[in-house]
Amino acid sequence: MSTERLGIPGGRDVRASLDSDGSADAVVVACPPHPQHGGTRHDGRLTAVSDALPDWIDCLRFDYGPWDEGRGERTDAENACAWATERYERVGLFGYSFGGGIALLTGTADAVAALSPVARMDDGSDVVAAVDGIDAPLWVGYGTRDTTVDAERVAEAAREGGATVETIVADHFFVGQEATVADRVVTFAAGVL
Repeated sequence: MSTERLGIPGGRDVRASLDSDGSADAVVVACPPHPQHGGTRHDGRLTAVSDALPDWIDCLRFDYGPWDEGRGERTDAENACAWATERYERVGLFGYSFGGGIALLTGTADAVAALSPVARMDDGSDVVAAVDGIDAPLWVGYGTRDTTVDAERVAEAAREGGATVETIVADHFFVGQEATVADRVVTFAAGVL
């Protein structure tokens, strides 16, 4: 697998890495954690998912443009999905923490997966309420010892809507659990894309 660095059109200086072997017909767009807390496309949970995807699914990991309290970052995810939709038959959307909230608020994909998503964005957007608007297969996972975000509220809304909800014995950061996270997300994505 090779990695191509590229820019995502849309006017917000969004840089991305496309992990591809050149023959995929599906892609997962990966939304990183909070950029003001060091979240980038190189996040270990995002790269673990990318590395574990089968050959027929590429991964587009991107960095957000200039900080905009969630509004611009959501636009960045929408633009990344639009870029992917022009090039692939099926597009999945995955995010971790802040990126999980972005993925759920964006929700415009053939499948959506959120790992330990925030329940509310910095701009006040309600991620829990956004779960009802997702019209695609949905997976939500969270750590049973997560005290950093209120992912359990998002998971409950997802569960009530018939989505797949899984727990992992871990805190918010899933230290040492990257392979487990990757296995769960990739099993979901490969089954629905």
